[in-house]
Amino acid sequence: MAGRKATVQRDTLETRIEVSVDLDGDGSGRFDTGVPFLEHMLDQVARHGLIDLTVEAKGDLHIDAHHTVEDIGITLGQAFAQAVGDKKGIRRYGHAYVPLDEALSRVVIDFSGRAGLEYHADFPRARIGEFDVDLLQEFLQGFANHARVTLHVDALRGNNAHHIAETIFKALGRAMRMALEADARMQGKTPSTKGSL
Repeated sequence: MAGRKATVQRDTLETRIEVSVDLDGDGSGRFDTGVPFLEHMLDQVARHGLIDLTVEAKGDLHIDAHHTVEDIGITLGQAFAQAVGDKKGIRRYGHAYVPLDEALSRVVIDFSGRAGLEYHADFPRARIGEFDVDLLQEFLQGFANHARVTLHVDALRGNNAHHIAETIFKALGRAMRMALEADARMQGKTPSTKGSL
């Protein structure tokens, strides 16, 4: 399972994104996206997932952040799909509950090879600073589709929008960490009754 790294570049008429991941890192993050709140969320994933993560993005922010945020999710998903490889020896499933003061979220992830997102989060306001909270779902949908993971996100409680978002992304990092860990009893084996993922 050594060398689980990938770098992916995505260029469209709307954005130019480059993402590098090391699934066996120490939680280092470097971000230059023009979307500070998303960078704060990505830093939670890196730190809590012990994933080294670099994201550079140039997008049409003069319109809004939608294309940039969604395309970062897509590119991050592609990088994860490459880095995780054939998935032999991993736990495959991961879950985490994370509180932050009054907020509590649960994230469950399956590196199944099948894309799917169940997203249930109600925010008390539409924006966190300049960031549109609807874009969190767009980011996660792009990630799930291109990482080919099944992802369940449930914000269970909270009345502070920043806290709710932060618990989601911390829990995402923790769930990823669990799912991507080596399972000593599954060395060289694919964690599926089908024999492939």
